[in-house]
Amino acid sequence: MQHEILRCIMTPSASAPAVPVVTPSRGAWFALATLGLVYLLNFLDRTLIYILFGPIKQELQLGDLQLALLGSTSFVLFYTTLGVPFGRLADRVSRTRLIAAGLVTWSIFSGLTGFASSFWTLFLCRLMVGVGEATLGPAAMSLLSDLFPASRRGTVQSVYSAGIPLGAAAAFFLGGHIGAQWGWREAFWFLGFPGVFLALVVLNLPDPRRAATPGEPAADWRLLLRSIPLRWHVLGYAALAIASNSLSIWVPSLLGRVHGVPLASIGNLAGLAMLTAGGLGTATGGYLADRWIQARGGRRMGFSAMLALACVPAWLLLLFAPSLPFVYAGYFLLAGLSLAWLGPAAADVHELVGPRLRGVGIAAYFLVVNLVGYGAAPPVVGWISDRLGGPEHLATALLVSPLACLLSAALLWRGNREVPGPT
Repeated sequence: MQHEILRCIMTPSASAPAVPVVTPSRGAWFALATLGLVYLLNFLDRTLIYILFGPIKQELQLGDLQLALLGSTSFVLFYTTLGVPFGRLADRVSRTRLIAAGLVTWSIFSGLTGFASSFWTLFLCRLMVGVGEATLGPAAMSLLSDLFPASRRGTVQSVYSAGIPLGAAAAFFLGGHIGAQWGWREAFWFLGFPGVFLALVVLNLPDPRRAATPGEPAADWRLLLRSIPLRWHVLGYAALAIASNSLSIWVPSLLGRVHGVPLASIGNLAGLAMLTAGGLGTATGGYLADRWIQARGGRRMGFSAMLALACVPAWLLLLFAPSLPFVYAGYFLLAGLSLAWLGPAAADVHELVGPRLRGVGIAAYFLVVNLVGYGAAPPVVGWISDRLGGPEHLATALLVSPLACLLSAALLWRGNREVPGPT
């Protein structure tokens, strides 16, 4: 019986009429552009504090542990845990209003960070930035899936996900420039508060009605726990997230410790890599995944499995190449490959769970992937490096990343075989 229920969610009814080809409206494209800009601000406000750690530490006399709590714990725990209830809310209320409310919340508290005078006021501001940003992913991705046909979902989700590298690059360049010229507080003021005005545009975006598909049961979130393909999907992308987050968190330290690259040069390299290779990989990954399933069938998980395999030699090149030009080549390759799976992953979630569970489905996916890839994996790599002893052993500790890519490829390929292609 459970198998039949899941089949009703993930595949069309045998008696269901063929789904017509839908041409996206101008309003749909405007919504995609607007939500992409919102996502850019999302990542700008999320990563801005990392660029300004130095002056914040100096002025407020904070320790490294306090900086770590501000940079990850305060944000990740609330961002991930609140994503699920906000996802359920996105399946019930106006998604544009939910996004606008979250945008106002995180923009205000990002700007208020510039007024913080102690660790705890900074912690509160970061906590509320995480609360606000938790509304965006489930609601925005669900909305885009209803505005565009299934055949373009991978492409659309990748264009939207390009806000990740573009937002990170903007935070690095703008935050670094403003922080150097005027101060870290001014950086939060100038880059945080303006997001409030974009919320007015979000409120006027189209929000189509979510209709149930023929034969679909009630939107019971517990059905997600019984979906075997979704299990393979989430586990596979969680493994891939281990490698992706290691790239941004640990590789700058690797370049400085092992290769003696100056900090300013590391920053310029990272910003350029995210802006070019990262942006291109994120934007085109979904398009290539859509072409993949048109030619081969199955799900986009098969495409992402190939990406994960391609990351393995790139990681080995980055970690053990004898000269810097080859190290840089590996870094740029990974900046593109490590983000190209974002759009395909989100598109497959929506097709696996059905239209009435998209919000909570993407929230559950975010919860697992972020907790594993962003919350748990970085400390593990650091613990291994400390145990081995000596800064030169960070490269050995980072072998976790290519191993995680191999595991991801196996899990995603297995999941790709569980269900037929999208409908």
